[in-house]
Amino acid sequence: MKLTRPSIERLALPPGKNEAIFFDDDVPGFGLRLRAGGSRTFIVQYALGGRQRRMAIGTARVLDAAKARQTARDLLARVRLGHDPAADRAEARVRASEDPLGDVVGRFLTRQGRRLRPRSYVDAKRYLEQYWKPLHTFHLARISRATVAARLGKIADEHGPVSADRARAALSSLFASAIGEGLCDTNPVIGTNKHFDGAKSRDRVLADRELASIWHALPDSDYGEIVKLLILTGQRREEIGALRRSEVDLEETVITLPSDRTKNGRPHEVPLSKPALAILKSHPSRAGRDFLFGDGPRNGSDRQGGFQGWSKSKAALDRQAVIGSWRLHDVRRTVATRMAELGVQPHVIEAVLNHISGHKAGVAGVYNRSSYAAEKRAALELWGKHVQLLIDGEKHGDDRRIVRLPARAGK
Repeated sequence: MKLTRPSIERLALPPGKNEAIFFDDDVPGFGLRLRAGGSRTFIVQYALGGRQRRMAIGTARVLDAAKARQTARDLLARVRLGHDPAADRAEARVRASEDPLGDVVGRFLTRQGRRLRPRSYVDAKRYLEQYWKPLHTFHLARISRATVAARLGKIADEHGPVSADRARAALSSLFASAIGEGLCDTNPVIGTNKHFDGAKSRDRVLADRELASIWHALPDSDYGEIVKLLILTGQRREEIGALRRSEVDLEETVITLPSDRTKNGRPHEVPLSKPALAILKSHPSRAGRDFLFGDGPRNGSDRQGGFQGWSKSKAALDRQAVIGSWRLHDVRRTVATRMAELGVQPHVIEAVLNHISGHKAGVAGVYNRSSYAAEKRAALELWGKHVQLLIDGEKHGDDRRIVRLPARAGK
């Protein structure tokens, strides 16, 4: 049978087969491979050194049979001259990937920057540029699974198992993209071990005295102000660390986070209690820079804007506030727990934290569009007073605090 468009359209897989090759009568070794799912690919098959080799020429969807047949003739002519077309193609791919991983990372991040949300982009950039930096001089096609596994072990030791797994995912995405571009044939991340053992999420809630100790140990710096605002508002680290001046209304005493800055993709308003407002009012203005914290580009256009240096700042804080193992996200959990103890209702706490669960999940969330603005403001004012009394009590050595209210805030 001669492979032509009409004959190709009539071909079908034999019953019970997932794959079959139909060879052309005119050019021995030239054929069409059919696979379950409908793929039709022109191939050329030849023998070299006693071994059978096979390589794809192109899909029948984009390449007509006449051009594919001529390509097969040319390749088979090279075989008769002693060349190995499959090996030549593999070598060409290696040459195409002679740029070091560091250069491939740059191109990959440029593309990712157009489709990822800002926070996701910042994370991918950190993992690929910092955690995988020791491999940046390696050529892409020459990075082995053993090399990746060894580096993952060091990342887990230095930054923890969760960070190692996230760095692993970022590198795997890069290699998947590189395979699609023909820069390499395999993903060396596949088969490496994950490091997080699946243990249940943390449930650390800071005691009042611990919260006060953290507050008093905070430096007079951007990091210190950020952590104080996290304590007073219960928001996520990235939301406050990358806060823009345009998101803060000092007259209306509210932070307004746009949808592309929140985890659930919904805009979120955070009323400012008196202590939180005082911090933001006293924060120095930086001409030409929209980001309140950090030292990035002054025009605020950088995707990695806002505060950087979380790990070093946290390590320095831990040396000053010796309260045992804790992390910044524990503050958010602590705010929610302590608000509940103060009598704030669960749906109001969820609104403060911008959670889509419980009262706002499922059908209830579809019909209940209330932002609970007044209730959120009352809850955060109550919490701000509680924090202020904790701080003053720690400073004076007593145990001042607001006790549980007889009437629940938010009712």
